[in-house]
Amino acid sequence: MDIRRATSRAAALTVLALSPALALAHTGVGATGGLVHGFMHPIGGLDHILAMLGVGLVAANLGGRALWLVPASFVAMMAVGGGLGVAGMPLPFLEIGIALSVVVLGALIAAQVALPVAAAMAVVGFFAVFHGHAHGAEMPATASGLAYGAGFMGATALLHAAGIGLATGVTRIGQAVGRNSVRVAGAAMSVAGIVILVQAV
Repeated sequence: MDIRRATSRAAALTVLALSPALALAHTGVGATGGLVHGFMHPIGGLDHILAMLGVGLVAANLGGRALWLVPASFVAMMAVGGGLGVAGMPLPFLEIGIALSVVVLGALIAAQVALPVAAAMAVVGFFAVFHGHAHGAEMPATASGLAYGAGFMGATALLHAAGIGLATGVTRIGQAVGRNSVRVAGAAMSVAGIVILVQAV
């Protein structure tokens, strides 16, 4: 119970801290620095924010080992994608892949699909490559690669924790009310993903 309360508080603080970024597009202009710019990049685009919160919500829906395995698989594969982006290796359908991640994760949340943990890890890991590539490809030349990578992985982990905390927090209100609230949030996320997808196409 104490862990849930602490996670819920951390999620609330994270959401408050991130709220100004909801109106921003991808970063990449202005003053830059390795760790700071890397941290700010994932929270500079609504598509990234929604997908990473979505990973946390999916993990919370599955519970158990998924609470850390699903986010960990996203962060690990995002690092792989980031390395590809930094190396300048092209990734086809990058923006479409990012937009689809929001659509798919939102749909899984809305439908409360109970995927096997391994399947959930595979799904989020697949989409993480697209997000990581975008972060890596947009790394400024003046930034330190390792610090930048640590920054965007740290921000991603916090967003995952926020998603888990939000799901846990609303469930404390009441099991049925909390589940329905999460489902509505997933549906809204999926619709937002469709809008982003249309713009990407």
